[in-house]
Amino acid sequence: MQVGIGLPNTLDGADRELILSWAEWADDGPFTSLGVFDRLCYDGLDPVATLAACASVTEEIELATTIIAGPLRNNASLAKKAATLDVLSDGRLTLGMALGARKDDYDAAGVEFGKRGRLFDQQLAELRDYWEGDDVGPNPVQEGGPTILVGGDSDNTYRRVGRFADGYIHGGGPPRAYARQAERAQAAWAECERPGTPQLWGHGYYALGGEEAAETGREYLLDYYEFTGPFAERIADGLLTTPQEVTQFVRGYEDEGCDELVLFPTVPDSEQFDLLANTLGDGWDGSEHA
Repeated sequence: MQVGIGLPNTLDGADRELILSWAEWADDGPFTSLGVFDRLCYDGLDPVATLAACASVTEEIELATTIIAGPLRNNASLAKKAATLDVLSDGRLTLGMALGARKDDYDAAGVEFGKRGRLFDQQLAELRDYWEGDDVGPNPVQEGGPTILVGGDSDNTYRRVGRFADGYIHGGGPPRAYARQAERAQAAWAECERPGTPQLWGHGYYALGGEEAAETGREYLLDYYEFTGPFAERIADGLLTTPQEVTQFVRGYEDEGCDELVLFPTVPDSEQFDLLANTLGDGWDGSEHA
């Protein structure tokens, strides 16, 4: 299993210097991907624009939207932006997508919330047509376009993985929850008689360095997931706050067959990068950034 690191693009105080430095450090290892989150009605940086900036200061690391809410975006426009980012990164884009559950984001985008499932199906069906056709350029570097991951937890999610995607991305939680949903994604893949196996990604949240960092991280998660009501507490309770918890979480996902696990910071401080890199460095052939 490979381990990626999330960018702090939805954290208050994440400025240009922190984002670009974070990307440069990650490119040096031990991480294999840079992930971003997506909110419209939230004080955070746009995920696609953020990755485009990171493409200019990195050479090796995979750039991944983990995830973006696809139906918030026009299909042709998303196809063009993704292809552009694939070109600028020389073929390093993984496009993780899901419905998105925030109605306020849909209201702000002028997209009908109740039709988002139908729109998402249409979008997934059309993206590769745009990438392989001549109507909307540029041509992506990756043959057939960027890798597509689909996230969510519903029968329709797994159907989309089987029909349209290259893999599945789990929405977070303990390894046992990931395992149940990954199994359903694999079953849908097999039912659609797809060759090979789907890529399987997961993600988690961390705040290392003591009680103050843990409290800051917990407050962020409660705010970010406030729309879920009481479930936000469960998400916050899953925050990884010690090196031991991080190690157990990573090993648990590895044991369950995850291909790529992206760990997201919940505190906008460069120390958080070093603390995670040092926690995983020896076991993942990496080292602290210079």
